[in-house]
Amino acid sequence: MRRLGAPAWRLACGAVAGPVFVLTFTAAGRRREGYNPRRHPVSALALGPGGGVQRVNFVITGLLYVAGSTGLKRAATSQFLPRSGPTLIAGTGLGLIGSGIFATDPVSGYPPGTAPQQVPPSRTGALHALGAVPVFLGIPVAAVFSAARSARTGDTRWAAYSAATAVVMIGTAALFGRAFSQKPSLVAAGGLLQRISISSGLAWLTAVHVRAL
Repeated sequence: MRRLGAPAWRLACGAVAGPVFVLTFTAAGRRREGYNPRRHPVSALALGPGGGVQRVNFVITGLLYVAGSTGLKRAATSQFLPRSGPTLIAGTGLGLIGSGIFATDPVSGYPPGTAPQQVPPSRTGALHALGAVPVFLGIPVAAVFSAARSARTGDTRWAAYSAATAVVMIGTAALFGRAFSQKPSLVAAGGLLQRISISSGLAWLTAVHVRAL
């Protein structure tokens, strides 16, 4: 069996990061009493008993993406990823690490017995929200840049996939943001909308790293 070189194992880290993150928070949510994945955010799993699992999940996933970004910088990706792509992906990793260090405030009644929304947010909650910016904004921006680069090189399928990823992520992020702000018509689906946003973005990142491999 051929041994993976340094860039290759780093790219492999980025490829597995998304599936590891999604599988971990899905399993953790099923075991948590009072937690409804359709209503509550992924970040809320870092609160209450067993919250350390999700905190570690954030940090490990972030480290995997940082490693993957260093592999992308050395890989031949110029046909479908601009120079800013690895930097944006590294920012995603750092944002996830920050989200693990700083826990969110209670949201939509989880943990049980808490208010639907903390106003004003705590300092820790505000830092957690700041860490989410390079995730929910950085990935769509990277996808848009990748779509533009791929369109210029004639790779229309990748361009379309990247553009669709950006649209889905931004659209669902706007909706779950309103849901977690307790908009009555959306609050019951906030967790589902966030999961669609996360899964679409991380699937694209997996595809980026696999293609680079």
